[in-house]
Amino acid sequence: MTCSTPPCPGYAVSGSAEVAASFASQGDALLSHNFSAYGQDTWKVTPRLTLTYGLRWDVNPPLKGKNLANDPFTVTGLSFTNPATIALAPRGAPLYNTTYGNVAPRVGVAYQFSDGANWVSVLRAGFGAFYDLGTGSLGGVSSYFPYSAESIVIGPAFPLTAAQAAPPPFSTSPPVSTILVAVPNLKLPRTYEWNAALEQSLGASQSLSLTYVGAVGRDLLRVTNLVPGASNPNFSFLNVTDNSATSNYNALQIKFDRRLSHGLQALASYTYSHSIDIASTDAVFNYLNTPTSVANPNIDRGNSDFDIRHAFTAGVTYNLPSPESNKIAHGAFGGWSVDSFIFARTAPPVDVVGGLVFADGIALYPRPDVVPGVPLVLYGSQYPGGEAFNAAAFTAPPTAQQGDFGRNVLRGFGAWQADVAFQREFQLTEKVGLRFRGEFFNLFNHPNFGDPTNNLTSPLFGQSTQTLASSLGSGGANGGFSPLYQIGGPRSIQLALKLQF
Repeated sequence: MTCSTPPCPGYAVSGSAEVAASFASQGDALLSHNFSAYGQDTWKVTPRLTLTYGLRWDVNPPLKGKNLANDPFTVTGLSFTNPATIALAPRGAPLYNTTYGNVAPRVGVAYQFSDGANWVSVLRAGFGAFYDLGTGSLGGVSSYFPYSAESIVIGPAFPLTAAQAAPPPFSTSPPVSTILVAVPNLKLPRTYEWNAALEQSLGASQSLSLTYVGAVGRDLLRVTNLVPGASNPNFSFLNVTDNSATSNYNALQIKFDRRLSHGLQALASYTYSHSIDIASTDAVFNYLNTPTSVANPNIDRGNSDFDIRHAFTAGVTYNLPSPESNKIAHGAFGGWSVDSFIFARTAPPVDVVGGLVFADGIALYPRPDVVPGVPLVLYGSQYPGGEAFNAAAFTAPPTAQQGDFGRNVLRGFGAWQADVAFQREFQLTEKVGLRFRGEFFNLFNHPNFGDPTNNLTSPLFGQSTQTLASSLGSGGANGGFSPLYQIGGPRSIQLALKLQF
């Protein structure tokens, strides 16, 4: 039984349910065929100049079943503007047409300005084209029609009858509840990447590098959730993958590296970057596409979901000096080392949306209109993290239209934390050793908050409801790591003993 208005147990008490559903699914193994050929050559033009160049060719046909009886289905007559023309294709029809022109050149150059023992300067630059597999959300095709079936009953008495609760039978004929398809002329997504880096040694053990990185993605995958409705009762939901997304990325990267010398090792990096795209994911139930984006996807162009403007990390390992003059002092304080890690970043974007609507046959959460003169963000100690989005600054757009507020305009919360670990090796015998390690995560117990609730229909809109660690995933089927192993949680301490032999 499912419900949309908690608490669900209340339905059992009242003897009726708002809606009930039974599901059935069957496993299926899909086959992926990929062919790639690559050639590369390196030419040492002069003692200081080296040129590397290559060419790659990729052919990635669509997924298939082990045999015709296991093949996924697709459709014919696919149209966003006229869903009535959509029909189920014969089983065995490819999900999309295989492309063969996926040729990707690569070139890299390295020039050494000087070759002094402790002062070496090297300039590196490169360019390459890269093709993706092109599968995207279609990799989950075996979770939907015809590999699953569902039966929905509106307003049934509780408990359900045996017939209502029975798993529905499988079918390879319409009507179809949910099916994953692609436009017939789907192309492999491609990315063009380039970089230029200046590396400078600072003595025998240290180096500093300054790098510019750029990338553009073209023909990237994007999912539109098509709902034909009364115009085509044979299909409830069609999740259509096409190539309507693009992306642009530019970054300045600075890195300092010190190899272990005199007991000290360090690595620090800073990145200033900006990522812009039309869609940051090709997830099946993204619901962020817009009615007009079918014809003009640029309406969704904005900061990428993962756009972080400033990011800094540093790790340092130091072997503490051991007192050698006194055996007792050496036994107590010798052999210790300390590891530290510092992480800091600015806030990621948050996309403000309203409730789910079906507009022009497309399922989406539309962005709102902006109320002029009203602040978008409120500040105060009553809000987690000291700030919250202002619901009064937004209003619902006209029916079946996208609001004038852009995608990913607002930002959530920045984050930083420092971790420290101490450890010591005890050599018990020639072959047996014992290592003690104490780890302190988020040493200063700095509070880091997850993104604010972004849906205007929520009573908690605009406020963060969990720590950053919890918002990044809870592990298992929910994805991500356990919050215990994520950044952004409360201070935690871990002690460990390790026997080595």
